[in-house]
Amino acid sequence: MEFTLDQNKRYGFMPGCSLPSYSPTAVIKTTEYLNETFDKFSAVQKCCGKPTKAVGQYDLFKERFKGLQDDMDDVGIENMIVACQSCKLTFDAASPTPTYSLWEILPVIGLPEELRGKAKDSEILFTIHDSCSTRHLSKLQDGIRWILDELGYKYVESKYSREKTRCCGFGGMVVPANPEVAAKVMKKRVETLDVDNVVVYCAACRSSLLKGGAQAWHILDLIWGPVVNAGDLSPTDVLASPVSSWMNRYKSKKGIMKVVK
Repeated sequence: MEFTLDQNKRYGFMPGCSLPSYSPTAVIKTTEYLNETFDKFSAVQKCCGKPTKAVGQYDLFKERFKGLQDDMDDVGIENMIVACQSCKLTFDAASPTPTYSLWEILPVIGLPEELRGKAKDSEILFTIHDSCSTRHLSKLQDGIRWILDELGYKYVESKYSREKTRCCGFGGMVVPANPEVAAKVMKKRVETLDVDNVVVYCAACRSSLLKGGAQAWHILDLIWGPVVNAGDLSPTDVLASPVSSWMNRYKSKKGIMKVVK
């Protein structure tokens, strides 16, 4: 479904689970920007329930998603925007609410003018890791490349990108089920990338690629953070610490509540 901006409708934003666990700053700044852009706007921070579905707990998934849908309906969300690829697929399959990826929304509404071209003088060269769950959703992939072009970053396409992308090692609940296999997949994925500096649009993918030996940035790091230059190191793997992850998720939720009253 093609996104068309309609200011008569109420838009909602849900950042997912891994992004708030990684970067409250990215979540809050994105929420602020969307809140400024849309006349009617709400935000929700909950789990879509995809992990329960992935392990076969279908009744529990239905229960959890119903609670999420009830929350959306209570505040009158007519179009949902998600930053997580798994959330996108889950909503498409389970929700009557039209759902769009943040990465297809941003090229339509644009980036803040002051951010355009901010990295034009940076010499760093990136490649892109596309999320495997949405390997066939080209609009999401196009959006990431549009963002990099708008910011002024240089990048090369790896052999295994877009519809040919490979799993980062986090998918399918393999990390808790078989961590040794997950570690091998993470290392193998990094070996297939053309350069060591990688842009991702999933915080869990970023964690996996760091474990595999790459330097990885989330696309929102590049939008809202300082310009990244050649030789800079990427942020540490926050998701490796459950305590830090949960603290960040709490900070994200508190930040959202301040923005959207």
